[in-house]
Amino acid sequence: MTHDTILAAHPAPPALGLPYPLALGRAGISGFPSPAQDYEDRTLDLNERLVKKPSSTFFMSITGDSMVALGINEGDLLLVDRSVDPRPGHIIVAMVDGEITVKRLELRGERHFLCSGNPRYAPMPLAALECQVWGVVRSVIHEYNV
Repeated sequence: MTHDTILAAHPAPPALGLPYPLALGRAGISGFPSPAQDYEDRTLDLNERLVKKPSSTFFMSITGDSMVALGINEGDLLLVDRSVDPRPGHIIVAMVDGEITVKRLELRGERHFLCSGNPRYAPMPLAALECQVWGVVRSVIHEYNV
């Protein structure tokens, strides 16, 4: 899996509140509540929700199919945090033998591997690679064609 573009997160993103309805079921209420009642004073700022440390966060778009089984598809946008220490199970962005790649870090026995989410690609033993971890994927943004 390779990248199309890498963009740094804005160091102080402006607040952008989007409607964020409180989705709760109601029981035992008679009458008909206002449809707009759930929208009152609730907003969601995606920067606040997804970007934990703006100075160490970047975005990148994806090409390739090596991570499809893990929910990362061609054209998706990844939010990557450089401040997170990678651990087994994390999906990481790394420079491997001079190429940027996205893989899951796995511990198998005593050895670390970079594994794809596609059975067509074999796990790569980390000890055999020249690898520099750039960050841990915190979020995947997938847009549907509508």
